[in-house]
Amino acid sequence: MPEVHFAGPEGRLEGRYHPNPNDAAPIALVLHPHPQFGGTMNNKVIYNIYYALHELGFSVLRFNFRGVGRSQGVFDAGIGELSDAASALDYLQEMNPNARQCWVAGFSFGAWISMQLLMRRPEISGFVSVSPPANMYDFSFLAPCPSSGLIINGDADRVAPAEDVEKLVAKLQAQKGITITHEMIEKANHFYDKSMDEMIGTLSDYVRIRVDALDGGGAGR
Repeated sequence: MPEVHFAGPEGRLEGRYHPNPNDAAPIALVLHPHPQFGGTMNNKVIYNIYYALHELGFSVLRFNFRGVGRSQGVFDAGIGELSDAASALDYLQEMNPNARQCWVAGFSFGAWISMQLLMRRPEISGFVSVSPPANMYDFSFLAPCPSSGLIINGDADRVAPAEDVEKLVAKLQAQKGITITHEMIEKANHFYDKSMDEMIGTLSDYVRIRVDALDGGGAGR
C-alpha cells in the first residue's frame, strides 16, 4: 500500500494507492468524511471500503482532502474538495490508462463530494454512497443522476437520519434509465461501529455483481 503524492489545485495531496497487477483492472476513488470533524483517509469506514474494493480486483486510491494530514491547502466547504477529488481521479486514470471501468465511493461528506464528481465525469460507470448526509447537504444536482449505483445507510444513524436518506433514494429511484439500489443496515449507526462486516459485505456483493454485469454488457449506465 504505497504512499503517494500528486498535484492538487492548491498544492500537493497525500494519498494511498493500491494497484491491481491486471492492466485492465477497474479503478476506484474513495473519499473520506468531513475534514472539520476528524475525517481523514484513515477513517475506519474508508479503510474498510478501500480494502474491500481492492479484494474485488480494483486499483484503488484514497487520499486526504486539502488541509488534512500532509495534504496542502485549507478546508474550502466542499468547493475545493470537489476539485481535489477531480485531481485525484485524474491521477488514478493516468496511472491506469487501460482501466475497463471507473468507480467512485464516498462516506458521509465524502459521499456528497463523490456524487458531485459523478455529475462531472461521464466516464464513471458506478458508485457507492455510504451514509450520504441528505439532511445536511443539497443533493438536488442529481437531476438526472448519470449512473446506476448503491446507497447504503444505517437505520440507527443520528448524523444522517434514515428518513432523509430514504427521501433522497425515492427521488433517484423515480428517474428513468438508471437503477439505484438501496440497502439499509439494521441497528447500524453512522460509523457502523457494530455493523462494519455487514456493511462491507453488502457493498462487496453489489459491486461484484455490477462489475460482472458491466463487463458482460448486461447492465447499462
